[in-house]
Amino acid sequence: MSMINNLRAAVVRPARRRVGDAFESKPGDTPSAVVDCAVYQQGKRTGETCSPREAARQVRAAHQTGPGSFSWIGLHEPTEAEFEGIAQRFGLHPLAVEDAVHAHQRPKVERYDGMLFAVFKTVRYVEHEQLTPTSEVVETGELMVFAGQDFVITVRHGAHSSLRALRHRLEADAEGTGLLAKGPAAVLHAIADHVVDNYLLVAERLQNDVDEIEYDVFANKGGRGADVGRVYQLKREVLEFKRAVTPLLRPMQQLSEPTARLVDLDMQKYFRDVADHLARVSEQVHGFDELLNSLLQANLAQVSVAQNEDMRKITAWAAIFAVPTMITGVYGMNFDNMPELKWTYGYPSVLGAIALICVGMYRGFRRNGWL
Repeated sequence: MSMINNLRAAVVRPARRRVGDAFESKPGDTPSAVVDCAVYQQGKRTGETCSPREAARQVRAAHQTGPGSFSWIGLHEPTEAEFEGIAQRFGLHPLAVEDAVHAHQRPKVERYDGMLFAVFKTVRYVEHEQLTPTSEVVETGELMVFAGQDFVITVRHGAHSSLRALRHRLEADAEGTGLLAKGPAAVLHAIADHVVDNYLLVAERLQNDVDEIEYDVFANKGGRGADVGRVYQLKREVLEFKRAVTPLLRPMQQLSEPTARLVDLDMQKYFRDVADHLARVSEQVHGFDELLNSLLQANLAQVSVAQNEDMRKITAWAAIFAVPTMITGVYGMNFDNMPELKWTYGYPSVLGAIALICVGMYRGFRRNGWL
């Protein structure tokens, strides 16, 4: 497997300039999966984009004069070969490295020998003109964060939720809140806050879809309700969103608890704010899920009621038509001695009796709501 990945890295991912990068990749120095790499000292970026090797060297040199320096390396879907050198240089745990490379992980926060490894599910709302039984409503990706004493390594899987704008915003705010001066924990908080803020935006957009489905289910459409396929598809998308949000609740609470001591006390209040926003999103998503369950049941109940109404109408008309069928069937047996058979007014009298009986049954069924 390692040999195949090495060959793929050499053929598919040659040294190249990625869109928006400010450096040229060099074999053995900067893997092509690196999107950005920089060193920060006292909350400010020092120099331009550099290689991971150069970043590690600068941080070690800065630590000789004083603390407060760390590197931030951002990668996008690295292969094992591309990530191997960075993992060895920064002493990343093999289990965490395996999770970061292969992705498809559950949201979590784990501690490895003084280093935090966090997994976030990123979510993007997919625009659509009308919800259909095959509409994709939410698209998910993954974001892994290694936060050590003097480094942050982010590994992103998926085409959305780039951290470039977040990095630039933190760098521009160096003179404001100065969160970068608090070190890697501040970057971890900023990423968590960024991910959860996207959850809030997606939840707001999903609310419109849920409201639309709810209106369609209870709208006057002959008692048939909305297409059950649309309700079920939206429920599947909400469940995918729920799988991204719910598992992250406990890790965010741990990062904000003084007893856990996973981050500095100064940063715990920031994580409490993120945990509070995440709890609000979780409540919304669980509400969507429960409401869609109720809508599915209501839709099925409407279909059942409509079928029962159809059966009652069919039964009522069958009973009405049974009267003339029975009477004409009796008189059609051609016996010689039958009442009123030779009477001049016998034929119209029988037709009138049939009509009166049918009209009476029709009015009775109408009065009882069967027709």
